[in-house]
Amino acid sequence: MPITPPPPLKASMFGRMPVGGPSKKGGGAPAAAGPKGVRIEHRIGVQAPAEVIWDIVYDIDSWRDWNPLHPEARGTIRIGQALEIAVALPGMKPQQARATVLEWVPNEQLHFETVGLGGLVHSTRYVEIEELAPGSCIVANGEIMGGFVGQRLARSLGGKVFKGLRAMNEALKARAEARARG
Repeated sequence: MPITPPPPLKASMFGRMPVGGPSKKGGGAPAAAGPKGVRIEHRIGVQAPAEVIWDIVYDIDSWRDWNPLHPEARGTIRIGQALEIAVALPGMKPQQARATVLEWVPNEQLHFETVGLGGLVHSTRYVEIEELAPGSCIVANGEIMGGFVGQRLARSLGGKVFKGLRAMNEALKARAEARARG
């Protein structure tokens, strides 16, 4: 009896695709590629519907109420729109940044990019929500650091970035689960 492969995962532009450029798959067809760079990601299970998680992520102006990684944030989630955010890595003074929304899909994902150090660092941030079952999701929260000095910056700050992503995910989980319980 032939084995039927499982259906492919729902793929997003960055978080669930390879990082680092095109690659070959199975029959030699090029695979889709995300931005080049070093990926730092934290994933967490959340016992809340995707819609509840998305409502919290989508409300950028309320991030200051719960988000330790971005204690200040303003803007509108629309492709090409600017977001004004503060990035507060553990043990460091918050840094102001301007981000551009690259992609968003309600209840699934938000991708935005910051450019720093005079264009030498391109950082793509993402929050992706994958519904496993009704009321149960995995949230992937990550950053892909690229550009001329992105890899060096990732090596020096990667641990702090991971801790910041984890703190944001834990706060998002607590807020979403409390909201889902009513």
